[in-house]
Amino acid sequence: MRVSCLLIIAATLSVAASVEDHCADHDNEQCQSKSKDSHEKDKYSKGANKKWNKYLKKIEAAILNYKDCDDSNCSCHESVIDNDLYVWEHKEKGISQDIFNIARQRGTHYQIINHQLYREEYCMFPARCSGVEHFILEVINSLPDMELVINTRDWPQSDKFGSPLPVFSFSKVNDKHWDIMYPAWTFWEGGPAVWPIYPTGLGRWDQQREIITKAVQNWPWEKKLNRGFFRGSRTSAERDPLILLSRSEPDLVDAEYTKNQAWKSDADTLGRPPAAEIKLEDHCNYKYQFNFRGVAASFRFKHLFLCDSVVFHVGDEWLEFFYPAMKPWVHYIPVEQDLSDVKVLLQFARENDEVVHQIAIRGKQFIWDHLRMEDVSCYWEKLLKRYAKLLNFKPKRNKDYIQIKTKK
Repeated sequence: MRVSCLLIIAATLSVAASVEDHCADHDNEQCQSKSKDSHEKDKYSKGANKKWNKYLKKIEAAILNYKDCDDSNCSCHESVIDNDLYVWEHKEKGISQDIFNIARQRGTHYQIINHQLYREEYCMFPARCSGVEHFILEVINSLPDMELVINTRDWPQSDKFGSPLPVFSFSKVNDKHWDIMYPAWTFWEGGPAVWPIYPTGLGRWDQQREIITKAVQNWPWEKKLNRGFFRGSRTSAERDPLILLSRSEPDLVDAEYTKNQAWKSDADTLGRPPAAEIKLEDHCNYKYQFNFRGVAASFRFKHLFLCDSVVFHVGDEWLEFFYPAMKPWVHYIPVEQDLSDVKVLLQFARENDEVVHQIAIRGKQFIWDHLRMEDVSCYWEKLLKRYAKLLNFKPKRNKDYIQIKTKK
């Protein structure tokens, strides 16, 4: 049903653009017969304004080429597992003990033996390890024996300028890293602490889904502000152009820097005092939400879709496991990493309100349908079962390791 609806939308875009082109070239009676009210309505319809045909055609093509995920057996994100394990399944012919021992230096060493989970005692980020362990323990009764190295740092650990190492990381750049992506700890705990609103982290994903969805009821599309919105720290100067645009054209975008742990003076927030932190649900009164990478992929990305706002996603290099199933112009508006097109895209959104509203609806629906907690657990299970088959050595329990049990 959803595929049929997408095809109808695409056909409407195509017809509208064709009619508009015809009327631009032929000043005939049929074109002139439109009533004033109809013309005013069409001013904001799909394809009605010729200057936006470039983007309308991108949307049309994206919708025609898009096929919604198959939810059966949580296969929506399976292509990511195919991609990440390809080098081990088809080129390296498995993971040897020697290669694994090298990888052990790049993260926390875990063992699964007889459906029990063990870990070396030291973990650099205990809350992050706990967030990972929650999902492994959920599916451990279906897992074979294995050993794995889980990186809980932000940065991936296996660069493609060297030989591949079997290290699990939450984020990477596909053409730069061999790392095997796993669902980040933040789905359960260990997310970035944001003082004073999230002193212990952003909170569980299932709970945030409910909190933000409830808040959105106060901000239906027609009541949202027609402005871009961003709050975040200056982890990268790539964000500067949006902040500067906000200062010069505040009616177009509301973007300000907040503090982070490295903040020392106003110079760290581009010459102005840091803005107050804002809860995720309080983003939702704006139609256009901006997402930037941080050190790696941004944890806020999935939350922004829950606002029923359209997400402006800046850059396309950094990934989490669910990113590849989401498509530009179908689920979000892509923005060049240098933000060279940001102003024109905001103007496009303003003048094509219903078009971008439909993008917002599709983005929210994707996240709601295909990024549930059960999808996260299912991904972990599929990933670890396939990974375990690649080990060319028999896991042997290290007696010095601690057993990890489900928290009560």
